Amino acid sequence: MKLRRALVAITGASVALAFVLAGAPDSVSQPTPNRGKSTLQVFAAASLSDAFTEIGHQFEQRRPGHTVRLNFAGSQQLATQIEQGAAADVFASADERWMTYAAGRGLLSGEPVVFARNCLVVIVPRTNPARIQRLQDLARGGVKLVLGAEAVPVGRYSRAVLRNLARDPTLGSDFATRTLRNVVSEEENVKSVVGKVQLGEADAGIVYRSDVTPSVARYLRVLEIPESANVLTSYPMALVRRAREPEAASAFVEFVLSHEGQAILARRGLIPVTPARP
Repeated sequence: MKLRRALVAITGASVALAFVLAGAPDSVSQPTPNRGKSTLQVFAAASLSDAFTEIGHQFEQRRPGHTVRLNFAGSQQLATQIEQGAAADVFASADERWMTYAAGRGLLSGEPVVFARNCLVVIVPRTNPARIQRLQDLARGGVKLVLGAEAVPVGRYSRAVLRNLARDPTLGSDFATRTLRNVVSEEENVKSVVGKVQLGEADAGIVYRSDVTPSVARYLRVLEIPESANVLTSYPMALVRRAREPEAASAFVEFVLSHEGQAILARRGLIPVTPARP
């Protein structure tokens, strides 16, 4: 009797194995302990570091078995990495220029969606060795200014702000030219601009408002840029065409656009695109 039961069990197991190897349809296959597990590769602009780190943690808690792996860098670097074949499921850019670049090369799946906005501020070290009190002081001789490189979204926006400020008669039409003469370093991402000013390696820098996080705010002073001269930036996000986890990638984008995701972005200094619940 025991032998018969054993033979029945072995036969049943063999049939089940043959069924799996033959490619059983999903409608009759049984879930396994590993079903639904995935690693989601999210390529995001450096200015999203704090916000997307929190969003990633929250997403993992709501989707057990899913791991979010974040790659932060300048948007231009991320677009180039994806173009060169880097494994990515979601691309979140700090501007539409590099998202358009990726779309034009057939790297994306579907239309990008804007999920947040931002604006710029001037930062100086808390000790303020150059005694920069006003925006006019950025053009003063001897000031060491650090900006993002022109290919970097924050660098392009910074130069646009300087040109806008030059329209103010009190600053002078050559304000942008004189200020740019003070640039001593051009960085590949906005976090490097913050770091150089925070460490006192530069007298001033232009960054996103969201980059003045609680962890660095005590080392910095902020000079506001008038709204009339500031730039309201847009952050688009899209699925990558070669995504290995398209379902999880779509769910991640939906979470970022949800009220909870937008609330996280707002707490981290970004401007949400979805109105908060009353």
